[in-house]
Amino acid sequence: MDKVQRMASEHGVVIFSKSTCCLCYAVNILFRDLGVDPYVHELDHDSDEKDMEKALMRMGCNVSVPAVFIGGKLVGSTNEVMSLHLKGSLIQLLKPYLSD
Repeated sequence: MDKVQRMASEHGVVIFSKSTCCLCYAVNILFRDLGVDPYVHELDHDSDEKDMEKALMRMGCNVSVPAVFIGGKLVGSTNEVMSLHLKGSLIQLLKPYLSD
């Protein structure tokens, strides 16, 4: 859990992902289209993959990926991100991290 929390606090927008996950890719593209360059950590390329997945689940992720953190706080997975986007709230959370 420490590794997950450290990464989430070191980067403004973090997506814990897997290279084969199409929903992870979609969330990443959404953020880039909104003008944010998220830090993407591919769990399937990390030797601590299983421990990190367990940590994400303990933190409240229903599924291990994508797990999105904004400003060090867990936002959730695809459903939560898309819900915020459709309500117009996501861009407000992302404002401090918009690329120039």
